[in-house]
Amino acid sequence: MSTSLTPTPQASPVRPRGASVFADLEPLLDQVAKPVQYVGGELNAQVKDWHVGGHTDDGRERTVRWALMYPDAYEVGLPNQGVMILYEVLNEQPEVLAERTYAVWPDLEQLMREHGVPQFTVDAHRAVGDFDVLGLSFATELGYTNMLTALDLAGVPVHARDRTEEHPLVIAGGHAAFNPEPVADFLDAAIIGDGEEAVLAATRIIREWKEAGRPGGRTEVLARLAATGGVYVPAFYDVEYLPDGRIKRVVPNRSGVPWRVSKHTVMDLDSWPYPKQPLVPVTESVHERMSVEIFRGCTRGCRFCQAGMITRPVRERSITGIGEMVERGLAATGFEEVGLLSLSSADHSEIGDIAKGLADRYEGTNTGLSLPSTRVDAFNIDLANELTRNGRRSGLTFAPEGGSERMRKVINKMVSEQDLIRTVAAAYASGWRQVKLYFMCGLPTETDDDVLQIAELAKKVIDTGREVSGRRDIRCTVSIGGFVPKPHTPFQWASQLGAEQTDARLEKLRAAIRADRRYGSAIGFRYHDGKPGIVEGLLSRGDRRLGAVIEEVWRDGGRFDGWSEHFSYERWITAAERALADEPVDVDWYTIRERGETEVLPWDHLDSGLDKEWLWDDWLDALDGREVEDCRWTPCFDCGVCPQLDTEIQVGPTGKKLLPLTVV
Repeated sequence: MSTSLTPTPQASPVRPRGASVFADLEPLLDQVAKPVQYVGGELNAQVKDWHVGGHTDDGRERTVRWALMYPDAYEVGLPNQGVMILYEVLNEQPEVLAERTYAVWPDLEQLMREHGVPQFTVDAHRAVGDFDVLGLSFATELGYTNMLTALDLAGVPVHARDRTEEHPLVIAGGHAAFNPEPVADFLDAAIIGDGEEAVLAATRIIREWKEAGRPGGRTEVLARLAATGGVYVPAFYDVEYLPDGRIKRVVPNRSGVPWRVSKHTVMDLDSWPYPKQPLVPVTESVHERMSVEIFRGCTRGCRFCQAGMITRPVRERSITGIGEMVERGLAATGFEEVGLLSLSSADHSEIGDIAKGLADRYEGTNTGLSLPSTRVDAFNIDLANELTRNGRRSGLTFAPEGGSERMRKVINKMVSEQDLIRTVAAAYASGWRQVKLYFMCGLPTETDDDVLQIAELAKKVIDTGREVSGRRDIRCTVSIGGFVPKPHTPFQWASQLGAEQTDARLEKLRAAIRADRRYGSAIGFRYHDGKPGIVEGLLSRGDRRLGAVIEEVWRDGGRFDGWSEHFSYERWITAAERALADEPVDVDWYTIRERGETEVLPWDHLDSGLDKEWLWDDWLDALDGREVEDCRWTPCFDCGVCPQLDTEIQVGPTGKKLLPLTVV
């Protein structure tokens, strides 16, 4: 159903810039679901004076104001570590004000349009259009339509070319920003990589421009940002296409703009111990815990994993730094669970000492520890027992990713069937009753047989659990996601499996699991159909021509595409057919087509540090089933990150111990 897009005023004569809109918002809240998500007032939230930075001697503003947005619902956005960190880093600056805004549900959106209430922050309920910067963090491409809703509600033109000095700069970050081309029409700029230092550098440039009287207007401040080499301004680049639809080249259209824009990498995580005062939600959220990032980056080299590739190199936080963050965070929040976050937390060089030290420190309290991501070959029962010493024993999750040994070699997931069986045997023998296994469907070179081997593996897990525990109430849940090729990975050239083929392959797997009554109730099976993956794939490897598709979907009512109850595959396909009717490309061209070595990819001018030739060689290794070791423990494989970005791997051990704070 289409949503009526009536303009929402950015500011009215009776509402000065920076004033609260809560008086207009409050009467609407009793008409919507979950109104508490819009009221703010979280523990550790900050509300600063609108003019906190003061003025120069000649009356020019010094304050730089950021509205930070995670373009999803409050319950998903509030726990996001990236936004929480930038919120605190910015607000520590005396002349900076940062507030948060989230996507509003369609029920409130409609009321806001009817009553002229603009997109607002949850901290002081200020109009987003009043801020200097709207900073968006995109973890997934399926939040793009929510960005357009927020812009429109804020009274900000959705196309960057139509904005004036009165409108905020719209700057994207997050993993999806490593290919911002599909939303290039809507962004003023994108910053790729770690945000802590980058937002402070951008803030300094914006403040200097404001203090100087905003010379040259919006174009000038964007030019100053672009000149740093670390901020991508899409309007400063022209894209030329070949007759067959491929990109011929991407070229700067003004002087002083770099040909390639580099990602930001924060070294020495101990010097960035954020968040120091984590936010505590006022209503239920997806993660009810206090989280500490124990290291950043991953060099395991899983070929499908964009997060591992774009966050290189590995940078560990020290055991003492982790201990201090846990202590401070628990005191600031009152949470009873601590999540030790990273892409593969059990790979921290001192994870055993970290787990034991924290378990010793908080023994006898209600504080539990969790390791959200655990590799099969990094897990051991000593570690698990430390994590559950306080009596909490939830299910364990492992991610073999590929069903067959052959597929795990293709994706460089160096986990054998023996590794998995050995690990689950130890877990079931130690009292666990439930294990969850995560796999992908549609990986390069995959066959029906590769997927059907997932069923055989799950049956072996159940048999093993029953044997070592002597019990029949053993459970294993098989969870399957569709593979989506991502930029800056060895699989960026790969074809994507079509939605119908994905569904057919998963239906065969379901039948194989259900066929044997001995396992029917013991093995759970969860999967998403292939359609959302096709749209994600379209957006993840798309170029600027997809801006028209995204806008068409949004104008037709597309919202919250990451939520199955709001997602419409038909809407996306219809919009793509209309918007791309005069182009030599279509959805299949972007998704199921395999790319060639020499093709210019839409993100080639954005430098993640990875050498494109190295990625191509790794793609060829994948097709041959050749594995590559983790460079943390072997000689360098020349992926390019360390020399190109002047970074280095930072791993322990430090040799230090985590002493108890007090005798409990």
